[in-house]
Amino acid sequence: MPLWPVYTGTKQPHDAVTELPAPPPWRAFDGGPALATPADAADTSATSPDRTHRAATYQATPQTVQLVNAALYLRRPLLVTGPPGTGKSSLAYAVARELRLGPVLRWNITSRSALHDGLYQYDPLSRLYAARQAAALEPGAPGAPGAPAAASESGIEDHLRLGPLGTALLPYARPRALLIDEIDKSDLDLPNDLLNVLEEGQFEIPELVRASRHTPSAQVMVDGTHERVPVAHGRVRCRAFPFVVLTSNGEREFPPAFLRRCVTLRLRQPDDSHLAEIVRAHLGEPDVYARTLITRFLSRVGGGELATDQLLNAIYLARSSDLSPQSLDDLAEQLMPYLSEAPQTDAF
Repeated sequence: MPLWPVYTGTKQPHDAVTELPAPPPWRAFDGGPALATPADAADTSATSPDRTHRAATYQATPQTVQLVNAALYLRRPLLVTGPPGTGKSSLAYAVARELRLGPVLRWNITSRSALHDGLYQYDPLSRLYAARQAAALEPGAPGAPGAPAAASESGIEDHLRLGPLGTALLPYARPRALLIDEIDKSDLDLPNDLLNVLEEGQFEIPELVRASRHTPSAQVMVDGTHERVPVAHGRVRCRAFPFVVLTSNGEREFPPAFLRRCVTLRLRQPDDSHLAEIVRAHLGEPDVYARTLITRFLSRVGGGELATDQLLNAIYLARSSDLSPQSLDDLAEQLMPYLSEAPQTDAF
C-alpha cells in the first residue's frame, strides 16, 4: 500500500517521497535521462541561516499536511493563500527539508515578471561580444564573417541559464521544490501563461531548438548553482513533477482555469495554542509575559491585519531587553501596529 502521508510535518528528514504511488495517468511525465537531486550545500542562498531556521521551525497544521500530500500525490501545484506572516513561503522550505528535495528554487514575482523570466535567461549581447572577440583573434571563428553555420550557432549555451521554473522542470529523479512567491503581484497575464507549462511539464528554448541541427545537445547552467545539465534539441521535460508552491496574500482573484489546476490551501491566523507552538519553536517555551502578548495579539486580530512575526519580534525584545513592564507594553504596542485597517476575515 502507498504511504499516506508522505509529508508528515514532523520536521524529521526522510526519503518517503520515493514511495509515492504512480501519478494519475493524465499527470505522468517521462523526461530523461534522470538527474540526481543536488545537495543542499550546492546553492548557498537556499541554505542561508534564516531559511534553514524557517524550515526547521515551521509548524504545520493537520490541514496543511493533508493538502501538501494531496498536491504531491496528484502532481499539482499548491496555491497557498492567507494573511502576511502565516508561513506561506516557509512551507516550501519545510517540505523540501523533510522530504530531502534539495535546495528550494525561488522565483520572486513582481508586476514586471513574465513567464520567460522563470524559464530561462538568454543574453544575446554577451554572445555577440564574445563572438566578435573570438573573430578578432581567429578569422573563421564562430560569429566571424564567413564562418560556417555550425560554428555560428555554437556557444549559445554559454550565454543561457535556466530560471527557477525551468530548472524545476528538468528530469530530476525526485521532485524539486519550487517557490513562486507572491503570484498575486504579477501582471494579469502571468497565471494564464503558467497554465500550459505547469500542465504539460515541459517547454522549449527556441535558441537551442534552432541550434540543434548542428548541436543536438547543449550543456546549460541551472538556477542557483554553476552546475550544467544536458538539454537535448532545446526541449526540457520533467520526470518527477516538481513540488510547486505559489503564494498569494489574497490581493486579487485568479481565473477559474488556473484555480482548477491547483490544490488550494487557505491559511488562517493561528489560534492561541498554535501561536504558543510557533513561539516555542522559534524562541523556546513562552513565559508569562509572552503568553500575555499572545493573548493581546489575538484580541486585536479582528480589528485589522496583523502578522505573526510582529508578535515574535515583541516577544524576542521583551526577553532581550531590561525594560520596565510599562516600557515593554509600550514597545509591544509599537511593534504590533495594524498592517491594514480592514477586518481580518481569516482570523479564528
